[in-house]
Amino acid sequence: MEVSGLPLELWRLILAYMRLPDLGRCSLVCKAWYELILSLDSTRWRQLCLRCIECRHPNWPNQPDVEPRSWREAFKQHYLAAKTWTKNAQELESSNCFYLFRRRKDRRILYVGPGCEFDNLGSALTSANIYDKIVLFPGIYEEQGEIILNVPVEIMGQGKLGDVALLVCVDQHCATTRLCNLVFMPVWFSPVMYKVSSGHVQFDNCNFENGQLQIHAPGTCQVKFCTFNQASISLHSVALCVLENCEFVGSEIASVTVEGHPSSDRNWAYKHLMGLVKSSSALSTTQDSALFNPSNQETLGHLPTGNLRTCEIVVGEDQSNFLATSKSPQACEKDFQKENEINKDLCPARDKKEIVHDADSNDGSQSSGSENEPEDQLVYKLYHQPPGLSHTLARSLLGQPQTARLSNLQNGLELKTLHQELQRDSEAQSLASSLQGCLIRKCLFRDGKGGVFVCSQGRAKMEGNVFRDLVYAVRCVQNSKIIMLKNDIYHCKASGIFLRLEAGGLIADNNIYSNSEAGVDIRKGANPIILCNKIHSGLRSGIVVLGNGKGIIRSNQIYGNKEAGIYILYNGNPIVSGNHIFQGLAAGIAVNENGRGQITENVIRENHWGGADIRRGGDPVLRSNLICFGYSDGVVVGEQGKGLIEGNTIYGNKGCGMWIMSSSLPHITSNQIAHNSIYGVAVFCQKDDANDYLINQGSNENFNDEGEASNWENELDGEDDHFSSRRPISVALIESNSINHNGAAGLYVKSNEALNVIANIIHANQESGVAVLQSTQLTRIANNSISCNHLGGVLVESECRVELRGNGIYDNSGPGVSSKGDGTILENDIIGNRGCGLQLLQAANMKITKNRIHSFRDYGIVMLDHVKGIVLENMIFQGKTKKTILQQVSSLEDCLVQNNKLLAFKKSEVPWKLENPPARPHIEEATRSISTAHNSQKVANVTSRIATRVEGRCPNSRSIFCTIL
Repeated sequence: MEVSGLPLELWRLILAYMRLPDLGRCSLVCKAWYELILSLDSTRWRQLCLRCIECRHPNWPNQPDVEPRSWREAFKQHYLAAKTWTKNAQELESSNCFYLFRRRKDRRILYVGPGCEFDNLGSALTSANIYDKIVLFPGIYEEQGEIILNVPVEIMGQGKLGDVALLVCVDQHCATTRLCNLVFMPVWFSPVMYKVSSGHVQFDNCNFENGQLQIHAPGTCQVKFCTFNQASISLHSVALCVLENCEFVGSEIASVTVEGHPSSDRNWAYKHLMGLVKSSSALSTTQDSALFNPSNQETLGHLPTGNLRTCEIVVGEDQSNFLATSKSPQACEKDFQKENEINKDLCPARDKKEIVHDADSNDGSQSSGSENEPEDQLVYKLYHQPPGLSHTLARSLLGQPQTARLSNLQNGLELKTLHQELQRDSEAQSLASSLQGCLIRKCLFRDGKGGVFVCSQGRAKMEGNVFRDLVYAVRCVQNSKIIMLKNDIYHCKASGIFLRLEAGGLIADNNIYSNSEAGVDIRKGANPIILCNKIHSGLRSGIVVLGNGKGIIRSNQIYGNKEAGIYILYNGNPIVSGNHIFQGLAAGIAVNENGRGQITENVIRENHWGGADIRRGGDPVLRSNLICFGYSDGVVVGEQGKGLIEGNTIYGNKGCGMWIMSSSLPHITSNQIAHNSIYGVAVFCQKDDANDYLINQGSNENFNDEGEASNWENELDGEDDHFSSRRPISVALIESNSINHNGAAGLYVKSNEALNVIANIIHANQESGVAVLQSTQLTRIANNSISCNHLGGVLVESECRVELRGNGIYDNSGPGVSSKGDGTILENDIIGNRGCGLQLLQAANMKITKNRIHSFRDYGIVMLDHVKGIVLENMIFQGKTKKTILQQVSSLEDCLVQNNKLLAFKKSEVPWKLENPPARPHIEEATRSISTAHNSQKVANVTSRIATRVEGRCPNSRSIFCTIL
């Protein structure tokens, strides 16, 4: 009959009464009939799937309200899986010459129950032949002794699930068995309900109550649509077992225990299970597009291009201005062109690479000159060669067009998908595609102590499961490996995932949230790969690495955790790369108690405490990260903190860019520290309430593991290849950084330890470029460019010891250097500052030698009060106001002023030039300090990358510094 002979609705009504074999025959008639049968997906195929007593809803137990993509395909997959236990018979029949002796196999059905041929299961098994089917009528069947299964059979309960209950202890010795629609409970003499030592067992739609299943190698099992109520399953050295669509409820121990390395001794079912799993794997190529959908990734937009700001002032560079916030790139480009034309007119020698620096300019819009001054007075210049440091930094940081910088930043810092990560990491790809031991898929673990426990070199793979309201979700120890893909883990009373004792594996694309302790806890030499997870809303830290724990933590979203997003301590040493760590209620990354780690190319933003917090022996490498828009400081180096902090962009934080305690020993180099609300870099000797911070940050973290001692300091790793390429330092070192446009001083020092500040650009900060308020040990400030700051260039308070050597101090709004302390000022260029060039006050005792000093409107050197010292062999230029070059009001007895060269300004003379030597600072090895430019290029201009703006003040009413928080 032609399909077109009846309306489609009428066909569907007729076909709704047909059984499965009849539907199969109809689909073979022709293409039209085949398509008609396929069109019954939401009607007849759905009915067949839901009415089958051997299975449940395809998305049970996690998503029973979600329709499968195809009811027919779901029914087909279950039908094929239900026949796995019979594949052994096919192998026997295909044996050589077996067919000559084969007789017809008559499969009997044996009925057990009141009024039936058999009263109990034991008698039916005694009479059963191979592959017979035993049907149990509703009732409770209790066996007083252990049942030995020697014959492959199928045992099925009649009626609804729960109508047939077995109180048994079964020991399977045969090659294969299937059990369906039964409730298992333990007998009085043993908690073990079912045990397999060599064969294969298949459970479909069964309940297990208050007992255990045990599978020993080379045995295998396939468990589907089953409920374990206060029951568990133990797998010992199994080659492969499959648990699918199961529910585990209320277990007092781990619901699934996988123990021992997968055995090489495999039974007949191994290859069939492997084929079945691969055909429906979540990582099969047919589902790649769904699995690796980039729309699931948290992305960051662009800032409006009109709000771009750069961070450099370059003395003598042809583009010495910077982009103002209120100007668009087009307007700024016009300003650059206009400035170039002016400079070209004023300095014909430009073609000979002599660059003009306008002493009137101060960060773009400020000018020392009056609009009413004669034009000839505005030609007052100091010609000089560009300083090496500024020139190099400018080329590396400002040389690219804005659009190219934005494009590079977008490509470099956005989160990678799991597919991209697997493509670039062969080890992770191998783990993701491997299958050994136990496969747990689409299961629900809830309201019990533990989910999955893997130990003694065990192997387990978990896909698409839900772990909730447990003490812990997964625990992996003793050289075991786990592979976790696309699981949900939440509301655990302890950590979600524990890894101990050299454990490893792959944890990828999971959603881990709202756990009472860490989302992932790594210690005792564990070394997992953690990729592309969402770890958020935890009541403690997102990831904890301690006790010699390692691991690769890459491309994760870690946000909204109550404590540090990633917490590294007690010799933990992970590789943390390419993560987005944001909106945490504490630090983004905390490295404490001798923790280490390589922390590179992460986006750390909008955290309530420091973006990165290093203290108490923490010694990480913090490189090429974007640390921005935090409610407190960008980077904190607390008491006894160490580490290499290199090539980071620290931008727009509500506190300081970097907060450093003087008892620490960091190496801070090649960072961009800009637009932070308080200091660019602050160095303190101590702080009120610092102890409060230490208590709140880490002391109450539960690092004990069920009675394990927490004295991890004694478990030092023997291999100390710890960053062997790092340059050793004995004094805290701040070098080759750009510190600009911060809300207070660029560098603030209140320290009782020695400090080296070398080869930095400190520019356009709202207060002094460098402010030294306390320095009982020597603070060495050498070869820096300090320019266009809104107060003075360098401020030194009384009783401070400072050495200023080889700096270029230009165009600051106050004095170039103002000192009340002791020390040396040697070979600096102090040029074009609005206040006096060098100011000595109160009881200052300074040796001032071989400097070039000039003030545009004030005295070159001012010496007041009870100043002591030596002013020797300096070159002092007169400013525009015709004031005397040197003002001395102090006692002549205590000051030696000798052999200085004083130059008065005359229009007829050749303009002064800074040459022999050229303009300072001089950095012969500037390229070395910027050698990481191509690595940190991705974060060099982050101010244009992040879309989320953090407005308002720090929500805590106490001090904004993270130590007090």
